[in-house]
Amino acid sequence: MNFIVENWYIILALAAVLGVAVWYAYRYFNLPSEAQLAKVREWLLWAVTGAEKELGGGTGRLKLRQVYDLFVVRFPWLAKVVPFELFSQMVDDALEDMREMLKENPAAAALVNGGEAGSHE
Repeated sequence: MNFIVENWYIILALAAVLGVAVWYAYRYFNLPSEAQLAKVREWLLWAVTGAEKELGGGTGRLKLRQVYDLFVVRFPWLAKVVPFELFSQMVDDALEDMREMLKENPAAAALVNGGEAGSHE
């Protein structure tokens, strides 16, 4: 008992280091696989297309916020392990994919642009 009283700060420091190590191990082992990320990327394409249709061009931060809110509801476990910077990059990639899709598919462009096939943001 005397050992614990005299060395409580060392025990506390070791417990803190152990806690941090467990947290990083938990995050590492819960990272999504490539197949899971592919599904998330497909979902992001759908989400950014919906945000583009609803909010229109020139509303980048609002679209990002809307897509992030949907993401947290749809993938709550993933939202805890994916940093926002990575999520934002994934949304940017999905926006590029959406723009290509709208260039190649006039029907999709008309749907997103409210009946007008043409350019957007």
